[in-house]
Amino acid sequence: MTKPILELKNINTTVNIGTSEEKRILKDLNLTLEKGDFITLLGTNGAGKSTLLNVINGSLSPTSGKVLMNGEDITLLNDVKRAKYIAQVFQDPKMGTAPRMTVAENLLLASKRGQKRGLKLRGLSKHMDEFKQATAKLPNGLSNRLNTFAGSLSGGQRQTLSFLMATLQNPDLLLLDEHTAALDPNTSEQLMALTDEVVSNKDLTCVMITHQLKDALKYGNRTIILHAGEIVLDVKGEAKKQLNEKEILQYFEK
Repeated sequence: MTKPILELKNINTTVNIGTSEEKRILKDLNLTLEKGDFITLLGTNGAGKSTLLNVINGSLSPTSGKVLMNGEDITLLNDVKRAKYIAQVFQDPKMGTAPRMTVAENLLLASKRGQKRGLKLRGLSKHMDEFKQATAKLPNGLSNRLNTFAGSLSGGQRQTLSFLMATLQNPDLLLLDEHTAALDPNTSEQLMALTDEVVSNKDLTCVMITHQLKDALKYGNRTIILHAGEIVLDVKGEAKKQLNEKEILQYFEK
């Protein structure tokens, strides 16, 4: 029997322990992701969405509980070591790219994700045709800017590059933390269409935080709603297809 891609077992996170600001964020949370799950994750501010992603990516250690990846306990692995399995695109387009490196150089770095590498970039020229092909169908004319420094790109171009970098090596798990929130509506729609196409074509397992109810309903095979650190709704398949905005909003009135 195939092991789940990810298992979170009885995850608790408490911050500022022993101070007047102590707060329990995630509460005995259990979650299993199977291969190919595309989860749209909803919840009010403070519900624990970003904390959940941080526990998964290793930048935050749970106070208690276990994190399993492909059946292996990775609870004690930090975010650097988890980069072999997990890729993430953040809300801020500036966070996923190196501004003083060209688009092609950023892609070369992404192609070596999880591998040991020196300080020098090697063999860039032999990858140019590959990178040209990889960016050819992307929005924002990125394929014509392979030699442009990432810091000179528009926000939409930079976020599209971040997404391509995150998915270049087919990660076991892709985390999207409101990756279209900082973009204008048209660019956001283009990137969401690209996201759906890539996740589907590559059969990636993905968790996407969004505040857009229409995106939560339109994309993915599974929708989860967090409230006060607990999963209050987890639907997939036909149950998700029957879900509507009015039903979702009820969970935000608690």
